[in-house]
Amino acid sequence: MSVFTRITENELTLWLKQYRLGQLLNLQGIASGIENTNYFVITTQGKFVLTLFEKLTRSELPYYLNLMLHLSGHGIPCPMPIRNNAGQILGELNNKPAVIVSFLSGESLLHPTPEHCQVMGMMLAKMHLAGRSYPQYMPNPRSLQWWQAKALEIDPFLSGDEKVLLQSELAFQADQRHENLPEGVIHADMFRDNVLFFDNKLGGIIDFYFACNDSLLYDLAIVANDWCMNEEKTLDTARVYSLLKGYQQARPLSAIEREAWPSMLRAAALRFWVSRMVDLYLPRSGELTHAKDPNHFKAILQNHRESVAELA
Repeated sequence: MSVFTRITENELTLWLKQYRLGQLLNLQGIASGIENTNYFVITTQGKFVLTLFEKLTRSELPYYLNLMLHLSGHGIPCPMPIRNNAGQILGELNNKPAVIVSFLSGESLLHPTPEHCQVMGMMLAKMHLAGRSYPQYMPNPRSLQWWQAKALEIDPFLSGDEKVLLQSELAFQADQRHENLPEGVIHADMFRDNVLFFDNKLGGIIDFYFACNDSLLYDLAIVANDWCMNEEKTLDTARVYSLLKGYQQARPLSAIEREAWPSMLRAAALRFWVSRMVDLYLPRSGELTHAKDPNHFKAILQNHRESVAELA
């Protein structure tokens, strides 16, 4: 959620005439994140979030926007796209596809407890169950094929050891067979900064623009790799136990999912190691951009590989 496209108050005031949201009072760019342009928008009717899409096309966006409407209707707390006067939820601003959504109160957690992880696990499972009835389908755009393609692009920037690690893990993941794992709608980016807590209760899930259809276990592994990590970049046993306990209260894991868990943790770490290297070494121009350290997930991946080796 960086600012790549500058919007003035005058431009937004004109654009908001398409909506019944009152008069614009304040506009503030959101600097965190890396994919889209985002602003906090305050009007006489409340606070909203404006998103201009820098990569996603108009043909892709209905999957994400309709998903938020669907999940909201099934009790999952997420932003609600606001319809304009013509009843449409997707507009255009400064030649970019744009949407304005409801603002969710709360703050993300820096140091989640086992209790927070259990609540997170339960909500993730509920979201997966709610997604079963969502009719649209989006294959994961950042699956193995994307990792392999990007590995070629970032290769000139890598050290010898990094090249060996990356190629070794890509080969390992290419050998995994997860066709029989339960699949469905996943968030695919449910880090701590995309979940809001209010009065110590989970108040909302945001940033659905990596959502897709893939293994449900993969989504759970992404959460574990962020919510349950200690300072040594290894999994905290108590938090992982609580996360899995909360998840399985709503959707018990199958035997094949349990067997695939170690390799899925590695896949989730690899995905974000690669994407963070792409953001660092092949950045786009933006006024308020924020590239995250890829070494964080490189260390997590290495530790997952070592822990699996110790169990073998």
